[in-house]
Amino acid sequence: MKALRIVGIVVGAVVVLLLLGAVALYALFDGEKVKSELSRVMLEEKQRTLVIEGQPKLSLWPDIGIALDRVTLSERASKTEFVALQSARVSVALMPLLSRQVKVRGLELNGLKATVVKTKSGSFNFSDLMGEEQKPAKTPEAPATKPAEPLQIDIASIKIADAQVTWRDEKSGSTTVLSNIGLNTGRVQADGARKTVAVNALALSARGKSAADVFEVKLDAPRLDISPEKSGGDKVSLAVTLAGGDRRIQLDLSLSGVQGNADALQINSLALKLDAKSGDTTVKGQLGSPVAVNVTAQTLALSKLSGNFDVASPKMPMKQLKLPVSGSLKVDAARQSAVLDLATQFDESHIAVKLNVSKFAPLGLAFELDVDKLNVDKYFPPQSGEAAAAGGGKGDKTAKEAPLDFSALKGPSVRGVVRVGALQVSGIKLDKLNTTVNLAGGRLELAPLSMNLYQGSASGRVAVNAVGNSVSIQQNLVGVSINPLMKDLVNKDLLEGRGNVQVDLSSRGDTVSAMKKALAGTASLSLKDGAIKGINLAQSLRDIKGKLGGQSDSTQQAKAGEKTDFSELTASLKVANGVAHNDDLAMKSPFLRLAGAGDIDIGAGQMNYLAKASVVASGEGQGGKGLDQLKGLTVPVRVSGPFESLSYKLEFSSMVSDLAKARVEEKKQEIKTQAEDKAKGFLKGLLGR
Repeated sequence: MKALRIVGIVVGAVVVLLLLGAVALYALFDGEKVKSELSRVMLEEKQRTLVIEGQPKLSLWPDIGIALDRVTLSERASKTEFVALQSARVSVALMPLLSRQVKVRGLELNGLKATVVKTKSGSFNFSDLMGEEQKPAKTPEAPATKPAEPLQIDIASIKIADAQVTWRDEKSGSTTVLSNIGLNTGRVQADGARKTVAVNALALSARGKSAADVFEVKLDAPRLDISPEKSGGDKVSLAVTLAGGDRRIQLDLSLSGVQGNADALQINSLALKLDAKSGDTTVKGQLGSPVAVNVTAQTLALSKLSGNFDVASPKMPMKQLKLPVSGSLKVDAARQSAVLDLATQFDESHIAVKLNVSKFAPLGLAFELDVDKLNVDKYFPPQSGEAAAAGGGKGDKTAKEAPLDFSALKGPSVRGVVRVGALQVSGIKLDKLNTTVNLAGGRLELAPLSMNLYQGSASGRVAVNAVGNSVSIQQNLVGVSINPLMKDLVNKDLLEGRGNVQVDLSSRGDTVSAMKKALAGTASLSLKDGAIKGINLAQSLRDIKGKLGGQSDSTQQAKAGEKTDFSELTASLKVANGVAHNDDLAMKSPFLRLAGAGDIDIGAGQMNYLAKASVVASGEGQGGKGLDQLKGLTVPVRVSGPFESLSYKLEFSSMVSDLAKARVEEKKQEIKTQAEDKAKGFLKGLLGR
């Protein structure tokens, strides 16, 4: 009993001493001195101004804690605010301190505001606080130090409320603000020696704004344990909402069945749900796959991607489209590489794409795209009447034209192959399209580019250069039916026939109109067994017989259903400043020859061309009946006006003048012949023969 009494006295004495020590610590605690000392160290060592407006408060029971109010920290060597804090409190369990263990009972931060800046040089405005500031070139050798003790963290709870972080990138000029940040956790443990991490009841929420977009993020992780031997956790959920203008995106991601260890994790199921809306268009879908993560090797694999997406829009001809997808994805972050295999099928189309990324930034990409058949026009709304009119030059002349922006071509390096069995886009129908795509230095080239189209074939190249906003095209079309091609390409019914077309054109400009006006190069055309649409020269020439005595010209608009047949037509064009000039038109038919010269102003959408038709024979075919009286006569036909309403002017005055000259020449020849005959007779008489 005496021994117990002695022990009790000793324990009581220790407790009394502890209480006295705590009281003394509390009584001697000098908040002002703490404030001034912290501010002095920060200013001398980091050249930052630390201001603590409130009085630091110390608590001893039930835990040892310190609380701060209204704290600000400036940028380095500046008065600009870097971090501001409304209040903070840290509490540590008292009893574990007796055994040299630090157990944080709670960490609370309220009203935290921080501005993180990435400078044009790539450094951050907090680098000096992380020990990354530049050191003098020569420093004395530091004495050998013991390795740092492995980090150990044991926090009962973390609470962060009403925080705000502003991210500013001075190089890109972008600013993103995260506000209303809230973080709550249960117990958080980390042991650097054992390489273990355990987090309970993690809940993170934040709102933000980037340019005109507002977004919200929510993360929930009820339990997550990571260790070298075994890792696992409950279902992890992430929800992201983005809204701006007339668009809204809701993205939900969940991970379940997490297991493995600190070096590698296996996730039984990754499930992604998307609900997006832009104007009247909506996209809903889901995507899932097992996931394998190797932390040491920094690799990620989604071995079995599968899902489907529904696209709906009242502007689409079919209103709704279902898009199933399947494939796989592998990412190697250490090597900055990734491989994606993806396939989809919808309506009559089967599409397969393989992507091989060799570098993330700047992007280095190789790909293969295979499509059996695809009608792009089927999935886009038809062009409105106003848009069609504007495209043809009838739109609002005062409306500002949208600029052409090729800047997205700068930076990435892409090479790939495209193979399409059958394709329709913007009304043009193609078969067996094959091309190699090469993008480098801001220049995109499709070469070689080959395809079958309109009963013929085409081969050549197309290039677009973001430096200078230039475009060039070289194409050689062989055996092509020209009428359906022109109808689908430019919605013009001007010419029939089948033959060859060669094009070598280039242009540059910031708008489509500017491109048209800067067009330059050459083109040639060679057709057989066709027709010029809009005028029947045979009928027009027959009508001339009754007007030969007149002096006035006759003008008529192009008429649907009328045409002038030919057996052969050739022409070449020289294009400069958007104007195509031709002076070697040659058209042949059994009764007619046609030559001509003039200009086609592509930039202004109009033409001024003088064709000269000559009757060389008459016949029953191709409307030649009844042209005997005009044999040898040349009829000038001027084609002019905008492409949408061309007019044909028969210049009778010039024709009559030419006819009179022809008759004078014919009379001269007749008199000459008669004189020669008389001279021959006179000579015969003199010679007696």
